[in-house]
Amino acid sequence: MGRELWRDVRILGVLVGALWAVLLINSAVLGGQLNGLGILPRTGTGLRGIFFAPLLHAGPGHLFSNTVGLVLLGGLVLLRDEKAFWIVTIVGALVAGLGTWLFGRAALHIGASGVVFAYFGYLVSAGWFERRVLSILLSLVAIALWGGLFFGILPGQPGISWEGHLFGLIGGALAAWLLAR
Repeated sequence: MGRELWRDVRILGVLVGALWAVLLINSAVLGGQLNGLGILPRTGTGLRGIFFAPLLHAGPGHLFSNTVGLVLLGGLVLLRDEKAFWIVTIVGALVAGLGTWLFGRAALHIGASGVVFAYFGYLVSAGWFERRVLSILLSLVAIALWGGLFFGILPGQPGISWEGHLFGLIGGALAAWLLAR
């Protein structure tokens, strides 16, 4: 158990450390130029943002907010199952990115919040798709503790990619469905 927990901590540490390193290099060395690799909906150049946007952040406050979600929600998914963690991360990032590219408003979309919402979507949906008592309890706990995240999928906050949040949530639910099968 202790060895597995230590591995989970290292995985999250490397993931979060890499995001902070990208922010530092992008801000201090490149003057924010990498942010141009974000998602620009329905443009050819914006397609690359599907892959790069989760790595890019507008500043330390933006990344700190995502770090909290990555550690708490991603940590719960990782504690549950490492394979599920990687599948939710990848499916969530791709669905969030593609959905934002297809349906997002004309703005630059960056940040890992689509992945954070994918973790939330997975935790909320796993109980429904798995129909096991512990999975249902985990879903209820996720809703009770982080149910306010549902407001993040609503339009209205300037500078917030609600589209990325919405499609991340959908990606997490899709991953829960795929993993339950």
